[in-house]
Amino acid sequence: MLRDSGLLTLAVPRQWGGQQLAWPDILRLVRSLAEVDSSLAHLFGFQHLQVASILLFGSGAQQEKYLRATVDERWFWGNAVNARDTRLSVQKSGDGYVLDGLKSFCSGARDSDVLNVSFTLGTSPTERRFAVVPTHRAGIRVRDDWDNMGQRQTDSGTVAFDQVLIDQTDLLGPPGVASSPRATLRNLIGQLVLTEIYLGNARGALQSAVAYMSEHVQPWAMAGVDSAAQDPVMQLQAGDQWIQLQTAEALADRALERFQRAWDAGDALTAEQRGVLALDIAAARVHAGRVALQVTSEIFELTGARSTARRHGFDRYWRNVRVHTLHDPLDHRKKAVGRWLLTGEIPDPFGYG
Repeated sequence: MLRDSGLLTLAVPRQWGGQQLAWPDILRLVRSLAEVDSSLAHLFGFQHLQVASILLFGSGAQQEKYLRATVDERWFWGNAVNARDTRLSVQKSGDGYVLDGLKSFCSGARDSDVLNVSFTLGTSPTERRFAVVPTHRAGIRVRDDWDNMGQRQTDSGTVAFDQVLIDQTDLLGPPGVASSPRATLRNLIGQLVLTEIYLGNARGALQSAVAYMSEHVQPWAMAGVDSAAQDPVMQLQAGDQWIQLQTAEALADRALERFQRAWDAGDALTAEQRGVLALDIAAARVHAGRVALQVTSEIFELTGARSTARRHGFDRYWRNVRVHTLHDPLDHRKKAVGRWLLTGEIPDPFGYG
């Protein structure tokens, strides 16, 4: 479906055959897709995250090679870049490396043509490497083991590596991973994708609840009204959910526009500017996560007991958000904002934000 949509090349520059949409437009599409299919939104967003990896880390020749192929061969990108999974061992082999072990949370890997694979040679961010590897290279096995309660069609399972050869030409760079404040924008795109998935699920949940109410929900007997839509308590609940969602979307929209300005700054982007942007995105993500958990849970106050039947599937919105809000602790996002507010210290650009 995604391969035939024409949407996989939105972030690819025009000079290599892509459509070169602005990041706010791409990420708002994540939000729109998540209203109806959160897994599809996830895969769509992560496709463009991998394209951004090539743009930020790759040399000019690598950008042309990989991004032209993304357009001409309709590549779908997967990833095996979970920095917190330390089960992947690396051995030097001539000018390249040999990988053995596992990487988890590899979204989109099962149906992908190529993978972004990350591994570390030491503890410093400058020792992290990204490589572009064909998914069917000898020794790579994508496991069908994603069984989490949400995001069920994202194929975010495990990739196993058995003596997989990584040639020097597979490695992205220069400039490479930790080369500049601009290079660390990749992490922020990932945070924005999560934020938009929260918002899309919340918006889809509220829209579905309102539609269900109009057809299936009877007013509470004590309300003294003829329809559920006239029930003052229902109006209060729906109004609160809508207001909360509007504030979260406004904060996210502000973060999207500020991200685009940082992207356009190119190599002139400073560490301070990048740090302040990370705080803007952290604020948007934390608030969107809170609101999405609230809305996707409280819609049942509007739809009633019958709506909990499995055939309606209204629980999927909460399940999807609950899984994604655990990607990394939102409390640590809040702490980073508080630390900056009280001490002036900006977030570590080489961590998760």
